[in-house]
Amino acid sequence: MLGRVEALVRFWRGYHKRPVPPDTRITIQQRRRLRLMMQAADGRKNGASYREIATAFYGIDRVGTNPWKTSSLRDTVIGLVKGGSAMIGGGYLQLLRHRRRP
Repeated sequence: MLGRVEALVRFWRGYHKRPVPPDTRITIQQRRRLRLMMQAADGRKNGASYREIATAFYGIDRVGTNPWKTSSLRDTVIGLVKGGSAMIGGGYLQLLRHRRRP
């Protein structure tokens, strides 16, 4: 119940152009990963290879430093695409559950 009240307060303050308190349900790092997952899934859906997605996220210099087949960036991008696809397939509902951080 408290989460819904907080969401309404944030909405109301944003609507009336007042400072919006931060959302405490997810961290900045989690928010960044969610954004990357959605971008990776969208890129893959539009025909981009894993390497092209990695280059867009991390830059050509960083992607080119290691052999691609054994690169940790390759594994990261594959995980982002899988996570993004899972979110699109209904996993986003987990975001609606309010978790309070201590």
